[in-house]
Amino acid sequence: MKIIDDFLDKLTMYRLVLYYLILLLVVAFIFSVLKILSFNPLLLLFSTLFLVAVSWITNKVFAYTFNAPANVESVYISALILALILTPARSLQDGIFLFWAAVLTIASKYILAIGKKHIFNPVAIAVALTAFAGVGSASWWVGTLPMLPFELLGLLIVRKLRRYDLVFYFFLASFVSMFLFTILKGGDVLTTLREVVVASSLFFLAFVMLTEPLTTPPTKKLQGIYGAFVGVLFAPQFHIGTFYTTPEIALVIGNVFSYLVSPKTKIIAPLLERKQISSDIVDFLFAPGKKFAFAPGQYMEWTLQHSKTDSRGNRRYFTIASSPTEDKVLLGIRFYPKGSSFKKALLTLKPKSNIVGGQISGDFTLPKNKNQKLVFIAGGIGITPFRSMIRYLIDTKEKRPIVMFYANKRADEIAYADIFDKAQKELAIKTVYTLTEKSEVSSSWQGKVGRIDAAMIRQVVPDFSERVFYLSGPHSMVVSYEKVLRSMGIPEKHIKKDFFPGLA
Repeated sequence: MKIIDDFLDKLTMYRLVLYYLILLLVVAFIFSVLKILSFNPLLLLFSTLFLVAVSWITNKVFAYTFNAPANVESVYISALILALILTPARSLQDGIFLFWAAVLTIASKYILAIGKKHIFNPVAIAVALTAFAGVGSASWWVGTLPMLPFELLGLLIVRKLRRYDLVFYFFLASFVSMFLFTILKGGDVLTTLREVVVASSLFFLAFVMLTEPLTTPPTKKLQGIYGAFVGVLFAPQFHIGTFYTTPEIALVIGNVFSYLVSPKTKIIAPLLERKQISSDIVDFLFAPGKKFAFAPGQYMEWTLQHSKTDSRGNRRYFTIASSPTEDKVLLGIRFYPKGSSFKKALLTLKPKSNIVGGQISGDFTLPKNKNQKLVFIAGGIGITPFRSMIRYLIDTKEKRPIVMFYANKRADEIAYADIFDKAQKELAIKTVYTLTEKSEVSSSWQGKVGRIDAAMIRQVVPDFSERVFYLSGPHSMVVSYEKVLRSMGIPEKHIKKDFFPGLA
């Protein structure tokens, strides 16, 4: 598992999806050459390149017309998804179908949006529209037995995004619905199950399209409901009168639900100021232009156009380090010696240059019960959601029983100490600092030394069994501290883990 996580950490979600789609198409091309798939390999190659070209040109036109950032990575992903669900062109009519599917996919990203937020999965709405117009329908040819082992690698996308609940409830609702419909119609359950598992869009839809962040609800609970809703509609036997749902229609209807329950915010924010606040963390202060609502601890997807984009792409997820009570948006970002092209571009971003933020998400937020005793445990840049929460409590003068542990290797890596010291004075929120690099600890250091372990927690928080623990930081750290807490008898329901967006 650690090897897999280390691999996933090196890629953004978008780049992982792109590589996955390319792998599926390469496998399909080889299988078509070997006659395992019935396609002409040259037609498959031509159709794929045609879809990419039409999508790229269409995106350029719309990006220029709407004066919007052109996310080339997203364009390639959409084009390759189309290549995997539309039968390769064998005639001029087929080529016209591919053309309109690509144009409508890209156009939907710009036109079918409210407040610059997507309503529908672009590919799903495009192929649904072409079907209604009689131009052509998606075959979902990727869902075949020879492709199945490679389709299942899409579980890496689910793992990267931590969308386990979403996909689980989609599968559960799909199978239960298909089972019930088959029984009621007197069909063969095993035959139906086999067809769905080895010869349908089930896995590709779930791993690639259902998990698409921009059309997914922001919290785990809502994601579970969304997955179950789409799963029921996905059942091939589901119909209202003579109207039967298809995979793309099921997803489009689900997208409407997702839009209704999700934040609608998208901002274009110019840089006001950047400031080095620790040895490896830089604060970026942006002017959002308008007030927008979010809960302390949530994160957003940020897009920064820059040249020479590397394999990690031009989009990132960062926690909003500022509080909803502050007028400006603060991002606290950690930098490494060999950083990505995104972070290099961000570090050299000139004042008044824009970054685009959207898709407010996350349920790593304060509990509604203000009397619930809490323990925050942060490592490194994982401190940012706690900065947001604690600044919010200071500004609203809201007292909560909180103890925070903040671990770093060296003292010069500590960030936001002024905020936490103020919280201790005004709200009695105690912060315990600890340094893990013992050789770097000076004689004047007054905090703790060593990793946060059970003994340290018991010493500082005698009533630990009454508290809910919040863990935020690099994935390996969160896993390590969760093991410590479970060894102390803390139940899973009392441990909240941040989906650390910096790793996505």
